[in-house]
Amino acid sequence: MTGGDDDLNWRVEQACREGWPAATEVIVDGWLLRRSGGRIRRPNSVNPLRGKRAGPEETLASAEAFYAGHGQAPLFRVPDIASEMDAVLDRHGYAIEGGTIHLVAGIDAFKVSRDTQVTVSPTPGESWFEARFRMGAYDETDSRIFREMTTLIVGEKAFVSMEIDGAIVAVAFGVIRDGLLVLESVETDGRFRQQGLGRRTVGSLIDWARQAGASAACLQVVADNSPARALYASLGFNRELYRYHYRRKAIAT
Repeated sequence: MTGGDDDLNWRVEQACREGWPAATEVIVDGWLLRRSGGRIRRPNSVNPLRGKRAGPEETLASAEAFYAGHGQAPLFRVPDIASEMDAVLDRHGYAIEGGTIHLVAGIDAFKVSRDTQVTVSPTPGESWFEARFRMGAYDETDSRIFREMTTLIVGEKAFVSMEIDGAIVAVAFGVIRDGLLVLESVETDGRFRQQGLGRRTVGSLIDWARQAGASAACLQVVADNSPARALYASLGFNRELYRYHYRRKAIAT
């Protein structure tokens, strides 16, 4: 089911953006230019803001100048709810990548409870970071940037993990913004997949958010990640709000 609630769309858009803050964020005529360095796309992209925005050609020129000044390739994140950049990016040779879906569900739709084997903490410990980087195959730069990002999060947050034989094998974190739980960094060690660990870990995070007063939960999942989509559907994420993709053009050499 695809959502058509414009207000909810933009609330989710903002909550998800704030759930993964960028080191530098600059607003230019209704567009948010985000920069953190590293390979992670979301905090290194141009994003539309709700309301009046500058036109695509003007925005393209501003963004290309901004990212060129930092030695980065310009990257646009284009959501279905504000897709006016697509036509001009087509003309300027920007390729499409990273198709992603926004999912949402009311907090009472989840039939989950806290798992006593899942650790819930307001801050990530060193073992949590180590597991996250190992499972996500982060290099040294992205690991440093991710650590710094977690210190920038505003709002109630929780970092959850599950151990087997003294080693963390599943992690996730969540942030509550505007009454919405934003689910992030859901990872399970490849040796322990298909054992329900992701469901137990995320379920405990949802239960934490329910106790904290969240009214709904939302997340972003890569469109072709079938295992992740199956996990979220089994938990109760059955409403698709909208999709987005990225547009990238390499720096000329």
